[in-house]
Amino acid sequence: MKTRAMNGMEEQMNDAGSKLQRAYALRSPEECLALYADWAESYDAGFAAAQGYVLPVRVAEAFVASGAPDGAVLDVGAGTGLVAQALRGCGFAGPVDGVDISAEMLAVAGRKGVYRAQHVADITRPLPGGCGPYAGIISAGTFTHGHVGPEGLPPLLDVAAPGAVMVLSVNLEVWEAKRFPAALDGLAGRIASVEHLDVPIYGAADGGQARLLRLRLR
Repeated sequence: MKTRAMNGMEEQMNDAGSKLQRAYALRSPEECLALYADWAESYDAGFAAAQGYVLPVRVAEAFVASGAPDGAVLDVGAGTGLVAQALRGCGFAGPVDGVDISAEMLAVAGRKGVYRAQHVADITRPLPGGCGPYAGIISAGTFTHGHVGPEGLPPLLDVAAPGAVMVLSVNLEVWEAKRFPAALDGLAGRIASVEHLDVPIYGAADGGQARLLRLRLR
């Protein structure tokens, strides 16, 4: 017999799966804003914890392992602050700023006290004044289905300091489909080195993979 707690957990997982499907099918900034406004308050417990979302931790670990530079870091598609929390858990003590298109998601992050500053912005466009230059740029779950493609890379390079380290996750299913390799080739004059590592997005083995890009800029 299922207990009330078990039923509640099933409902959370079903809701999280439904919202994830909606997220992967987004077709406009307006749809994105509506989804995340609705999702913000339940995102951490109803999605990240319920689905075993480990990608923020993998991004943070890769950034620290890369020899995270001294200086401020920008968390791109910051959401509720999961990557910044993971950075703190990895021992990174430098200042972190967050940028996201959703003011509601950033409001949840703001209550955690993990960001020095928060910017509501579309990262496919030039970022607002006061952003950068950053010694590091990180992102988990932003370059994926229905979200941001390689058009989001140049604005990030524009706010990066010389020699900056970037660790960005790209959903493996959109890596070729959205022509990320060609985009990186086009930016080769600004990038000193590129490494990548494929990691799970969720704790379950069949939950999909992301390609972690580790870029060091010139």
